[in-house]
Amino acid sequence: MVLGSMQAGEAIGGSDYETQPEVTGTGMAAHERSHDRLLTAIAEMPGKGARGEVLARLEGRHRATSGNALRAAVLGANDGLVSNLSLVMGVAGAALDSTAILITGLAGLLAGSGSMAMGEWLSVQSSRELYQRQIGIEAEELAEVPEEEAEELALIYEAKGLSKARAREIAEQLIADEEMALDTLAREELGINPEELGGSAWEAAATSFGLFALGAIVPVLPYFVLTGLIAVGVSLVLSAVALFVIGAGITLLTGRSVLFSGLRQVGIGLAAAVLTYGVGSLIGVTLVG
Repeated sequence: MVLGSMQAGEAIGGSDYETQPEVTGTGMAAHERSHDRLLTAIAEMPGKGARGEVLARLEGRHRATSGNALRAAVLGANDGLVSNLSLVMGVAGAALDSTAILITGLAGLLAGSGSMAMGEWLSVQSSRELYQRQIGIEAEELAEVPEEEAEELALIYEAKGLSKARAREIAEQLIADEEMALDTLAREELGINPEELGGSAWEAAATSFGLFALGAIVPVLPYFVLTGLIAVGVSLVLSAVALFVIGAGITLLTGRSVLFSGLRQVGIGLAAAVLTYGVGSLIGVTLVG
């Protein structure tokens, strides 16, 4: 009942502030909307309410920067684009025909995507297995020597600023509930979220494959319908546009200027392409000679 009343008040407050000129530029309306989201999350969570990390993701200033997923998406597409652009330009510099360039680009797309997917799967799965082992060891210690684990928890809370008596009281309350104690020890002592364990290995692999392929296909597209220097030029233009978009996406993580990040990304990507084109030209001349 209390949550419902508070939530309604925040919703009304947010809409009221939007019409009041004296709060323009203060961010009060945005704060009210953020509070509304937080209260909604708390009200919808069963049992003991939402955890801190859930609320942090909902809170306005952190919501846009919460994501490893966003970071992986941007970097995965960037890796595919830059690496395959460099490969295609290197082969084009060697003066091979458009069919050979197309086949090379598609081969690079598949090889790179597969490699990224396998690497991501191994990385995430290894982390999950390590976390599971650490949590298993913690569960054994909790069952065998609960008093020592309670002491560890008390010391952790003392280090956070609680008094010795209060820290010990909280630790004893947590240890009394074995499931809660293990969850708390995993988070506080090991720094592991037992509900996630680093995420799904298969999901990470599939995402890496798709995002790398999405970036890698861009410099290859013109060679399906064009040939010669026209195909090279169109490939560079399409890749430059995609690089700028990726650079703009990075600003969601860094907060930097869209123009600065976009142009920086274009500069780095095209510099790599020019370098490999030059190397390819030298190799092509050498082979012809």
